[in-house]
Amino acid sequence: MKKSLFLVLVVIMFGMTSCSLHDGLTHNLNQNSTNVVLQDNNYTIVQKVRGESQADYFFYFGGFRKKGLIEEARADMLENANLIGSSKAVINETVETSYTTFCGIYSNVKVTVSGYVVEFKE
Repeated sequence: MKKSLFLVLVVIMFGMTSCSLHDGLTHNLNQNSTNVVLQDNNYTIVQKVRGESQADYFFYFGGFRKKGLIEEARADMLENANLIGSSKAVINETVETSYTTFCGIYSNVKVTVSGYVVEFKE
């Protein structure tokens, strides 16, 4: 009796655990063909900007796919960068992804895209 109760408790304990994974890599997500040489001292780093997006899944249904989350987070970052009408650009874009799951029932995917805004002097 004690062994079966212990086994049931162990199974319940492992069933109630959650997992979380994280990855972050610097990507060149800019599909434009603009080339800028940053070897001269003609720019300043103005700020660091970031954008976030997340989706919840129940039994692996719901939310966006990862590509859609990255696009949404990048759009949020570019909106925060305030690039329109100025000589600024975003460099060193980094995409970080965090996966959290609970018993295979509930999952959360959070994507953060960050980068540095540079402003050109000349």
